[in-house]
Amino acid sequence: MKFPFLSKRPACRGSILAAALIGLAIPAAVLAQGSAAAKPDLKRGQEIASSICAACHGADGNSTIAANPKLSGQDAAYLLKQLNDYARPTSDKGARVNSIMTGILGSISEADRLHVAAYYAGQPHKPGAARNRDTLELGQRVFRAGVPERGVPACSGCHSPSGAGIPSQYPRLAGQHAEYTIAQLKAFHDGTRRNNLPMTQIAARLTEAEVNAVADYVAGLR
Repeated sequence: MKFPFLSKRPACRGSILAAALIGLAIPAAVLAQGSAAAKPDLKRGQEIASSICAACHGADGNSTIAANPKLSGQDAAYLLKQLNDYARPTSDKGARVNSIMTGILGSISEADRLHVAAYYAGQPHKPGAARNRDTLELGQRVFRAGVPERGVPACSGCHSPSGAGIPSQYPRLAGQHAEYTIAQLKAFHDGTRRNNLPMTQIAARLTEAEVNAVADYVAGLR
């Protein structure tokens, strides 16, 4: 995979990363999407997580598989949007495409998506760690300052200096598996993930070295 320097286009509003989960500002009302403002049932959410989601994401959302995102401590509105995007890969313009997730979500109702999103959002997040000391300086620079000469804004502007995200608007990045973050940036870059236009534009302006460095850096944020 290569992330070549592209043309110097004007800076766009948005953020560099979004993780397994990354998205635009999401109104809190999305939690009620398709469920008539239903109150999340955390017990039901736990049942779904334990029986359906745990194999890939862990019963508490702290995935131990680098290719699968950690869901614990992520904002519930963001998680619900991603679940709905996966569930509607062809009918929804901004949907995410993943045959495994789409197949799984075919057996989960919109109400149950709300429950499981709320359950995982309430689980304690286990921190990760950066693994490449040689790229920490580059990763920190991209995260905190962006790449102004190529119109790349600082990740911290939308995802907060600690990487905790902004509830109901921008997802948590801190502690996410670097491998997953890299895969999502590649998907945005290649156009295979299409549910966030600013991220598609920004990822196209990053080099492969910058992607790898910032993904490793945010993995170690706490």
